Amino acid sequence: MSDVTSRSAQPPRIGRSRAWWHDYLDHPEHGPLPSLLLVLTVATGLIDAVSILGLGRVFVANMTGNVVFIGFALARAPGFSLAASLVALAGFLAGAGAGGVAVRRFGGHRGRLLRDVVAIELALLVIAAGLTAASGSPVDTSTRNAAVALAAIALGLQNAAVRRLAVPDLTTTVLTMTLTGVAADLRQRNLRVALRRIASVAAMLIGAVVGAVIVLHVEVSAALFAASALLAAVAAGAVAAARSDAPWVAGGAR
Repeated sequence: MSDVTSRSAQPPRIGRSRAWWHDYLDHPEHGPLPSLLLVLTVATGLIDAVSILGLGRVFVANMTGNVVFIGFALARAPGFSLAASLVALAGFLAGAGAGGVAVRRFGGHRGRLLRDVVAIELALLVIAAGLTAASGSPVDTSTRNAAVALAAIALGLQNAAVRRLAVPDLTTTVLTMTLTGVAADLRQRNLRVALRRIASVAAMLIGAVVGAVIVLHVEVSAALFAASALLAAVAAGAVAAARSDAPWVAGGAR
């Protein structure tokens, strides 16, 4: 068999000519979802920075940390609010439950699911930002708890939707398994996978830094409005994604 015949019999090399950034804007299995989820991850870091630094040392996105904070509060550790942590937990569960309903009804098209959930999330966060702006600084307890509840509901919705979207390493809220993958899979030398995981971690870090700077040097409401602006950008991208009829919209098994 000639060299020409041998080369032609080999399977084509798929995807090697694609620039790395195509994996975020036009992924063959996930379309534009990776880029939109990266922006959501930045927003999550920002929101958790606000909740921890400006709303009573409570997580609204990371419920693992919030459960730990509840334990600290029960042990009467200074600086931890049991009421705020319980409000966050209840709000997150309510949001996740509502997100589950949305997934069952609208999960057949991942672009539309993201559009609808982010639109609701944006509305909730804008209300929370408005409440904290009206309260002034420092935020009073009742306003703080209301803002925590609204933000937690929003993040519960987000988590339920992102779970259905099922884009690898882009959970938007929890980085434990992503960091594990970065360290555990180094020997595989899959640079695209490593880049996706590192980008997710970097997005959360950037959001946390920006949120902390705004809370510490401006005010809580400004940080929440900044997070709302990021959600508005995601919503705009999701509106475009919702019009797609490409194979990626269906995703994997539900």
